Amino acid sequence: MHKKVLIISHSGDLHADLVSPILAERGHAPFRIDLDAFPRAYQLCQRLQDGRASARLRRLPDGDWLDLQQVGAVWLRKAADYAYVSADLTPQERAYAQLETEQAIFSVLYSLDCYWLSHPLALRGAQWKGEQLARAARMGFRVPATVITNVPDDVRAFRATVGGPIIFKSMSTPSLAAEAVEDVDRVSTGIGTTIVDDDAMQDSLDAVSELSCQFQEYIVKQYELRVTVIGQQLFAARLYSQDDARTAIDSRDMSAPIRYEAATLPDDIRQRCLAFVHSYGLEYGALDLIVTPEGEYVFLENNPVGQFLYVQQLVPALPLLESVATTLIEGALCRSQT
Repeated sequence: MHKKVLIISHSGDLHADLVSPILAERGHAPFRIDLDAFPRAYQLCQRLQDGRASARLRRLPDGDWLDLQQVGAVWLRKAADYAYVSADLTPQERAYAQLETEQAIFSVLYSLDCYWLSHPLALRGAQWKGEQLARAARMGFRVPATVITNVPDDVRAFRATVGGPIIFKSMSTPSLAAEAVEDVDRVSTGIGTTIVDDDAMQDSLDAVSELSCQFQEYIVKQYELRVTVIGQQLFAARLYSQDDARTAIDSRDMSAPIRYEAATLPDDIRQRCLAFVHSYGLEYGALDLIVTPEGEYVFLENNPVGQFLYVQQLVPALPLLESVATTLIEGALCRSQT
């Protein structure tokens, strides 16, 4: 019997919804944990007895038990807030329940000897944007001149040194954590990559003293690239972000109907992208690059669990869903043979 594929995400994850039937059609129907229904809709039991460890899991009300030792591949997609049987937990009860839930589920998951797309420890180490830039530079990428600081004078000096426009770019989320607070407490829906002009330097820069912010030189673009690494495969999409004013500075405005097309990278850039993702122990990465009018490739960032469905929807020639399914099946099959 071949090893099972386990998908960990949340109930609203369309990526997982679309990969699951591909796996099923190929004889590898996955077991899925929706964290926004865990542990409310699941039963989990881990045993340590006589020097032996075992664990099993099932979905309520009548799901079959999964022996977690039979898991050969895990696709760790997206996090979500846990859900409990009691809807009226006090704040302290909920805080404690979350800590205990993490202990329970990750004690089991970390003990799995299987293929990961990607392992949570690798994901944790790969998410820091300043470290990414330093690593990319060491590996031969050009990276934008950058300062991350809570000293306003450092930003002024940086802008003078750059000698041209600079941008502000959030390191964590462009939503400014709007999704983490209630509507009544939301003061902003977010800010994308923004040119820091003279007015901002004069009127807003002192706010930097509140927390460290990231500023970079503005790099003129010919076009942008979204490079998706899945296992040993790489898929590149060219974004003509300069065709529309809404995406000229920040290409994440999906309301602009800019062109996307499949791209072929120079071999040295292709190998560098693969090596960068794998240097963290990751099996997945979604890298953002700029190509300048002079044809130079500039590294911006890597998204360890970045979205990819929109890329396939806009560039059907890039079979990303199928590649994820194939990679998980091959990972599980390798574990079945060991």
